Parts: sequence; structure tokens; C-alpha cells
Amino acid sequence: MELSVLVLIVSFVVLLLMSVPIAIAIGITTILTMLFTIPPGPAVTTVAQQMATGINSFALLAIPFFILSGLLMGRGGIARRLVDFAKVLVGMFPGGLSYVNVLACMFFGAISGSAAAATSAIGGFMIPMMNKEGYDKNFNTAVTVTGATTGLLIPPSNVLIVYSLASGGVSIAALFIAGYLPGFLLGLGLMGVCAVVAVIRKYPVGERIRFVPAVKKLLDAIPSLLLVVIVIGGIIAGYFTATEASAVAVIYSLILSVLIYREVKVTQLPEILLKTVETTAIVMLLIGTSRAMSWILSYENIPQGISASLTGFSDNKYVILLMINFILLIVGTFMDMTPAVLIFTPIFLPIVTELGITPLHFGIIMVLNLCIGLCTPPVGSVLFLGCGIGKTTIARVTRSLLPFYVVMVVVLLLVTYIPWIVEVLPRAFGY
Repeated sequence: MELSVLVLIVSFVVLLLMSVPIAIAIGITTILTMLFTIPPGPAVTTVAQQMATGINSFALLAIPFFILSGLLMGRGGIARRLVDFAKVLVGMFPGGLSYVNVLACMFFGAISGSAAAATSAIGGFMIPMMNKEGYDKNFNTAVTVTGATTGLLIPPSNVLIVYSLASGGVSIAALFIAGYLPGFLLGLGLMGVCAVVAVIRKYPVGERIRFVPAVKKLLDAIPSLLLVVIVIGGIIAGYFTATEASAVAVIYSLILSVLIYREVKVTQLPEILLKTVETTAIVMLLIGTSRAMSWILSYENIPQGISASLTGFSDNKYVILLMINFILLIVGTFMDMTPAVLIFTPIFLPIVTELGITPLHFGIIMVLNLCIGLCTPPVGSVLFLGCGIGKTTIARVTRSLLPFYVVMVVVLLLVTYIPWIVEVLPRAFGY
């Protein structure tokens, strides 16, 4: 057992240092580890079987649909309309454009379910605007990359669907509803940082929009925001499942982008569909290889070993939760969210359930924790994307990110130790 675990850890770290794509690294690592455990033929066959089993889930059908819906919304002029609406709500305060950035990221993230999409769409619009108004470009990039992560908590969220699969069937609808309050709390915390920075640096006060133009911008944004109401409202009311809701989201996005806003041409649809297939293939490969790695971890009794180590270190519930959060924070700095959820949920979920933490509560803790990793070097995908859009470097942005990291960790601890934040809305709706 010790040799196979050593092979797993060393091979995975070496492959990551060689910049091998994470899905390929996970797959190769799993095969190498199995070769030290079972004969070569069965090892490769087992990996193939586990990969096929990992993606053979009806719930995962929602992912390509939500990806397609997000791409249609991203191309359909939604970002500009949401930014205009956010200006109406918070643009008149000192440093108002930074509030607008966070709020627009929350809106767009909720519609697209993707932090990367929110960074591209809102960042591509807001960062140049903030630069022009005299805001520091590193601060602007930091606001965008942290604000974009709120969309992974505020539904619909693809990573919550992945967690539902990894946890053995936690209700996707319950996870969607549970993410609202932590997502809003995170957004408010980020706005709090923006407020302090705006006062210290004396950033300009935004223009107050008059009543008639404000109403026009609101009406212009309502069709976009209705997507969330239709999807989540339909799930809560029992009209359709989360998977069916994803198909409804595609139909609505298509009508809105092509027929109502008319910012997506019919000739652009093949390109959008191809991008959807590419993104879905990457996600499914991650899910398949991660499922295989989870199997070999379970085969080697690694989850039981980690559980024994944690409980042996302390029997205090709060200390163990703190240790798990610390481990996940480290994992998030070098591993993408999807494989991290699939690999570490089977390891930590049995531990936390013994401590009285529900799978629903732990799911939100894990996703919020790994959101921080998207904004941290060396592998933070959203951080890299934001730096590219902001035309700056990770070293410079990281300094501006420090106060945002503090707020994100504080919100994480609140969500970890106050279950009510996660569970109040699902209970209110009967989950």
C-alpha cells in the first residue's frame, strides 16, 4: 500500500510540474498507481471501466446544456445589460464601478454558472471602463476574478451538479437553493473590501442615473434575469428536474439572444455549438479520470487512513473542520475544482457526516473553499484569465487580492461554523 500511495503522490506532482493538463495527469497517475496494485491488463481495463461509469449519469446531462446556455448568454449582449442595471443599483457610490463589477459578476455568474465566463464577459467590459476612470488596473482585475467566483455558488452551477454526483445523490435542487445565501454573503463581503479601498484611494463617485433611464435599463435587463427565475422557480415548483431545467435554459437563451436581443446571428450558432462540445469534452474527461482516481484511493483505503489521522489528531468537531478547510485550500491552489470535488468528496464526506455535518452543508463549504483556489497562484484558472484581460501580471495582482482573500476566508469560516446560512433556504422550501 505504501509504495502505491508514494507512486500516486510523486507521479501526480511531477506531471503537474511538467504542466501536463490536469485530466491527463490524473489519468496517467491512476494507471501508474494501479500497475503497482493489480496486473497491467486489469489495471487499464479498470481505469476504462471507472471512467465510463463516472460519466454514465443522467444528472451530468445538465452540464453541456448549462454550458451552451452560458455561451449563448455571453454572446447575446447580456453582460452589457447587466452592467447597466448594476450601475442603476450601486453605481452612484464612491468607487461605484467596483461595486458594479462585483454585482454584474454575481448576476452573470448566476446566469452562466461559470466563473471563467463571468470573468471574460464582465471583465472584458468593466476592467477597461475602470481603467479609464482612474482605478488601479491590478485592483480592477482583483475585483473581477473574485467577484466571478460568486456564480459558482449562486445557481445554476455546474460544480454543484458534480458534487451531487460525487456525494452519492444530494438533491441538486437543494444544493442550488442552499448556494444563494452564501453567494450573496460573499458578494457583500467583496463589496465591503471595495468600499474600504475606494475611501482610502479616493476613487470617483459614480453618476446617479435619472429615473426614466434607470427604468429603461431595468426593463432591458429583466429578460436576462428571468432565466434564473425560470430555472430555479421551475425546479422548486416541481415543473421540471435540474436536468430538464438546463434544456429549458438553452431554449430560453436561444430565443433571447437570437430573436429578442438579436446579438447572436444564426451563422454563429455552429461555432457556439462547437465550443460547447469542446468544453463539455474537457469536463467529462475530468470527471471520468477523477472517478478512476477516486476508485484507486478507495481501493487503497486512503480515505479511511486520512479519517483516522484527523480523528486521532483531535476529536473536536471545529478543529477537524478547520483542518479539512486548510487541506482543501491547499488543494485548490494546484487542482481544478471539478477533479478536486470528485476526488476529495469521498474522502472527507464520511468524516464530516460523523461530526453531524449534512452532505448539503459540506457541499457548499467545499465549493466555497475551492472558489478561493480559482483566484490563487500557481494554478488559479480564473486568476490567469483575469490577468490576461487586465493586461497585468499575477505577481502584481496578488498584492491587490490579499484583502479579498481575507474576506473570502472569513465568509468560508462563517459558512462552515454556522450551518443556518446554508440550510435555512432549503428548509424553507421543504428540502
